[in-house]
Amino acid sequence: MRLSQLTLNNYRSYAESQFELHPGPNVLLGLNGVGKTNIAEAVGYLSTLGSHRVTYDQPLVRHGESQAIIRAHAHRGTQEAFLEVEINPGRSNRARINRGNPVRATDILGILRTVLFAPEDLELIKGSPGVRRRLFDDLAVQLRPALARVRQDYEKVLKQRNALLKSIRHEGFTETHESTLTVWDHQLSEAGSRLLRARLEMVAALRPHVEKAYQQLSGSVRTARMVYESSFEQQPPTGQKELAELMLTQLQAARKQERERAITLVGPHRDDILFSLDDVPVKGYASHGETWSYALSLRLGAYRVMVDDDPNEGAQPILILDDVFAELDARRRRRLAELAGEAEQLIVTAAVDDDVPESLLANAWRVESVEQISRVSPLESDVDSPAPSADSLSTPSPTSQDDDAS
Repeated sequence: MRLSQLTLNNYRSYAESQFELHPGPNVLLGLNGVGKTNIAEAVGYLSTLGSHRVTYDQPLVRHGESQAIIRAHAHRGTQEAFLEVEINPGRSNRARINRGNPVRATDILGILRTVLFAPEDLELIKGSPGVRRRLFDDLAVQLRPALARVRQDYEKVLKQRNALLKSIRHEGFTETHESTLTVWDHQLSEAGSRLLRARLEMVAALRPHVEKAYQQLSGSVRTARMVYESSFEQQPPTGQKELAELMLTQLQAARKQERERAITLVGPHRDDILFSLDDVPVKGYASHGETWSYALSLRLGAYRVMVDDDPNEGAQPILILDDVFAELDARRRRRLAELAGEAEQLIVTAAVDDDVPESLLANAWRVESVEQISRVSPLESDVDSPAPSADSLSTPSPTSQDDDAS
């Protein structure tokens, strides 16, 4: 799977720019703040409808504009697709497939698959449980796009149920409240069981790949492990019906405590995933290099899970490494380059040329600003880049500016 063309309109720092991408590695070299990550982020957004840098859409739209558009020409083997997403902060986002009529943005999910690793992914280890839950939910949605609606349903019901619990604490408990809670319990357990089952399947699928990737990256004999920690008082079953029944039972058992605290205490929104090396938690105990290797292994494991899910030729996800090599020692850089070099299409950003292994520099571009992105060869990577030419990666319009580059 790959993109041959990417077009950005009023996306972040890009007013109107078009990029030609190639099979294999595509390396963007340039100082921080010139807009490299915006390109990587836009490709990731096309596949997940989310950013790895922000949790809402407004920052993705160029300052002073009301809408941003991402367009791409995607290839999967001999198949082609033209994809477009309209980002409309405060309103519903829309999408177009093969230049057709506008559809819901979620209808585009599953067409383009990507795996993106960035420095922000250290939060997978160091951050809150919500960051780790999102990793598994996003992967499940890429594999099974219908889960996006399940995820939305669960969050909607959870919000309504919590609002009811707050009303109960302020107004007192009535029979009407009891019957309404029962309705929400059934809806929450139905959506929650499907979401939880998907997560458990992702943990099982990721586990062997993460273990292997960690050993390949670090050269360590320690075993990378992960354990799903449920809010249930017992080990959750794997069947959806059994999960729904257990969740309903647990909700009813927690009813009194939930009324007192005015919050839902049972469900996948309360869960966490414990990452460890052998029996030692990574969070709080691992070294900087071990933490980076584990976080990278999670993304490389996700890449392998997607390949296993669709092993057909041309179906590999696009692999994106955003400003990753600077944090790795020379040994880990070489090993990551070997693993990432297998991807049908790889997008790399880096601020320092020497951070990127030479094996990935066949297609490299110097990013000076959103108006000047020129192709360079490995031999030219330490000298000033030439002016934009017909061989440039970007052909921006005269209205492009770099005042908002990030």
